[in-house]
Amino acid sequence: MQNKKGLHVVTYLLLAIGGLNWLLVGAAQWDIGQLFGGMTATVSRVIYILVGLSAIYELAMHKNCCKMCGENKPTM
Repeated sequence: MQNKKGLHVVTYLLLAIGGLNWLLVGAAQWDIGQLFGGMTATVSRVIYILVGLSAIYELAMHKNCCKMCGENKPTM
């Protein structure tokens, strides 16, 4: 159980970083990946891949982890 919570926290943080990156790209035309050498740099590509994998994981596991979407919550 603790291991799943840690994975959930890491994926949530990566999704937040990805979301903030898209905000910066849209509002200021600046990409966080530029700090690491741009899109062609291995570090940037690894970060983008981890953010994408985090999104897939959260989409698949969201209902199990989210207090508001869990099956035991009454609907309003």
